[in-house]
Amino acid sequence: MKKTVTLTVAQAIIQYLDQQSVERDGEINKFFAGCFGIFGHGNVGGIGQALSEYPNFRYYQSRNEQAMVHAAAAYARMKNRMETFACTASIGPGATNMLTAAASATINRLPVLLLPGDTFATRHVDPALQQLESFHSADLSVNDCFRPVSRFWDRITRPEQVIASLPQVLRVLTSPAETGAVTLCLPQDVQTESFAFPIELFEPKTWFIARPLPDTTLLDRAVAKIRTARKPLIVAGGGVLYSEASAALQRFVDQTGIPVAETFAGKGALRYDHPQALGAAGATGTEGANVYAAEADLVIGIGTRYSDFTTASNTAFQNDAVTFININITAFDAYKQSALPLVGDARATLEALLLRLEGYQVDADYRARAQFFNEQWDQRVTAAYTPLAADSLSQAEIIGLVNEYAAPEDVVLCAAGSLPGDLHKLWRTRDPKGFHVEYGYSCMGYEIAGGLGAKMATPSREVYVMVGDASFLMLSADIITSIQEGYKLIIILINNHGYASIGGLSRSLGMEGFGTQYRARNNESGQLDGGLLPVNLAENARSLGAIVLEAHRPDDFAEALQVAKTTDSTTVIYVETAGERKMAGYGHAWWEVPIASVAYNAKVCEAYQKNSEQKERQRYHL
Repeated sequence: MKKTVTLTVAQAIIQYLDQQSVERDGEINKFFAGCFGIFGHGNVGGIGQALSEYPNFRYYQSRNEQAMVHAAAAYARMKNRMETFACTASIGPGATNMLTAAASATINRLPVLLLPGDTFATRHVDPALQQLESFHSADLSVNDCFRPVSRFWDRITRPEQVIASLPQVLRVLTSPAETGAVTLCLPQDVQTESFAFPIELFEPKTWFIARPLPDTTLLDRAVAKIRTARKPLIVAGGGVLYSEASAALQRFVDQTGIPVAETFAGKGALRYDHPQALGAAGATGTEGANVYAAEADLVIGIGTRYSDFTTASNTAFQNDAVTFININITAFDAYKQSALPLVGDARATLEALLLRLEGYQVDADYRARAQFFNEQWDQRVTAAYTPLAADSLSQAEIIGLVNEYAAPEDVVLCAAGSLPGDLHKLWRTRDPKGFHVEYGYSCMGYEIAGGLGAKMATPSREVYVMVGDASFLMLSADIITSIQEGYKLIIILINNHGYASIGGLSRSLGMEGFGTQYRARNNESGQLDGGLLPVNLAENARSLGAIVLEAHRPDDFAEALQVAKTTDSTTVIYVETAGERKMAGYGHAWWEVPIASVAYNAKVCEAYQKNSEQKERQRYHL
């Protein structure tokens, strides 16, 4: 006779998740660190009740549903996708609040499990509070919005369905090639229904994370291409870090001399002071990285998805003879740029190539030139870090002081605005996990929630959250969660009085920053070009329970950083920037943004002409 245990659907889900582990390289750890949640009528009696009965599967109280998914994704990133969280929300607005962060997790290839409440499966009480009614389908709810941003999606309408669905959930979440947000929609009545589940469902299970190798024929062809290339370049993406391949990459570079440019997600793959480290790639790139990209006859992409910033909107690689080799666990990305696809684990593939490339090195002059660019760029970073005035700070100078006070293993975290571009160029990375910038979705509001997730994953490291005023105003409430759980963050809150990044972009398009500053309505012009709004962000942060330090000069800011190291709770350093002192772009640092082809403003027409000239440089790599 089969052994069963009678549980509610919600209890069965939590019990199952609590028994799941992953294994890679002989190391085994639990896959779920717990569950973030906000309760409403759509989940309080189901998932909420189950979490209250199983305290080993720890519940964390968030303040915003989007924020808790960001925190889970940041945690998974710091853990190299070997651990994550579940996130539960009520029906309707609670569920759809998770949608933005779900998209961010999937775009960034990060595992997060979403457990949104759903409307009654019985339909007896339709329309329930917060239920979307559809005129053409009784089976449609707002949770269907999660379909395009989820790597696996299911709705549980009968208790026994979870027996088949939960293994599929874990298969996708633990797959390096398929992972992202996974959504399991849970009608509120079904969550509380009981069923005699087979007891085997709740036995401990370990999911093995393999390190697959590409086909040997393709490896041999890749080696032949590398050996005949005169100007090869590596573009290191986030897959290098997720595969824990930084040491293998350094051995590969030391042996071959091939220089490395890094994407946002791949920054830290090689230490900033390695002689072959060219720094940031693409639209926010360094001079050396962009010069080498323009001249490269072979690009070796490792764990990159070739976003428009990495390719400078397909103007970065200008050599007429350029070809590509892509090392990627995901075939979808490996085939991009018409590359020779090496579908496999980054670390294992680099090790296999290294064995086959014994005796191969790039020309000494090519190697020495990369070192020259590395050293030259470091001098420019030093200049950018050096304060130019005693009574004000530029954004670059703020970054420099944070970099100076941060320990090598500490983490700088950011997501949106002008900060990511400056950090990409200027941050001196000394640890593979020391640079955490979410730029796959560049989601405003990620910063503080993401900082919480990063700190939960690595509590021994200081996490420096760098956030502008616009992102802070969008999503800052999880300062409270960090204090509640005892996870200290150091938050650098920079007041630009508006959307600094888009303001700069607007001016580059000839639009003079229209609608991007926090200014009052001007009754004479009818526009938002009146006086600056009297917003006090320092007091806002204090109201959330943070320790707040205000800094207005380089000396003040340095002192505040020193004090922040000694505090035992989340500390906000509030500072305003000298917005006129901006970092320049270098080389082919272009990013395509459409410009109106017809305008009365002469500056817009001029910008349109310049943009058209840049578009002439765009390439198809076929």
